[in-house]
Amino acid sequence: CNRLTSMGVALSVITFKKGEEYSPTAPMKSYMVISLANCMATTCQYEALRYVSFPTQTLGKTAKMIPVMIWGTCLIGKTYKLKDYLVAATVSGGCALFILTGNVTSAAARHADKTTSFMGLFMMVGYLAFDGLTSSWQERLFKKSNTSTWNQMLYVGLLSTVTTMIGQAGARTTIPGWDPLLYSYIMALSLSAAIGQIFILITIKEFGALLFATIMTTRQFLSILLSCILFLHP
Repeated sequence: CNRLTSMGVALSVITFKKGEEYSPTAPMKSYMVISLANCMATTCQYEALRYVSFPTQTLGKTAKMIPVMIWGTCLIGKTYKLKDYLVAATVSGGCALFILTGNVTSAAARHADKTTSFMGLFMMVGYLAFDGLTSSWQERLFKKSNTSTWNQMLYVGLLSTVTTMIGQAGARTTIPGWDPLLYSYIMALSLSAAIGQIFILITIKEFGALLFATIMTTRQFLSILLSCILFLHP
C-alpha cells in the first residue's frame, strides 16, 4: 500500500507539473537496483526485530554513515573530509560498544530461550549495507541521469510494488478482510510514508546521501526516546 500511494502521489505531480515526463529518464535496471536494495533493507529491518529489541535496532541504524560513505566512494567517486570519517567512526563505535556489551535480545527471543544477538547483528549489518546502497544509488541517479524526484519516485515505486507482490505470492499471505479502522490506519501510514519519501528524495538530491544519513541519525535518537517513554523499553 505504501508503494501504491507513493506512485499515486508521483503520478499526480507529473500530471500537473510542467516539464515532468511519464517515461523513465534512466535505464530501468537503475531503478531496479534501488527497488531491490530498498526491499532487502526493509526485510532485514523487520527481521532484526525478531532477535533484538527496538531501541537496539534503532540505535544500530545510527551507524549508517559508514556504509553510505563506502558506497559513495565506490559508486560516485566521492571524497570525504577527515572530520566526516571521525564523526562516522565515533558514532558507529559507540553503537558497536553498546550492542556488544549490553543485553540486546528482544523479549520474544528471550522467551523462546534462543541466543539471538549474533543473528540480530547480522540482520542489522544487512540493513545498513542495503540501506546505504539505496540512498547512494539514488544520489548517483540524480547526478548522472538527471532524473527528477517524481520520476524516480514513480518507477522505484512501480518496481518495488511488483517485487513485493512476487514475494507475497511466494509466501502465500492473505489480504486482511474489510475493517474501516484498520484500513484508515493503513492509509494514514501510507500517506505519511509517501510524504516522508518526498522529503528523503529532495534531501538526497540537493544535499547528498551522507547528509541524509546524518539527519536520520538524529531521528533515531528521537525514536529511541519515544520508544522508552511510550512502551517502557529499558
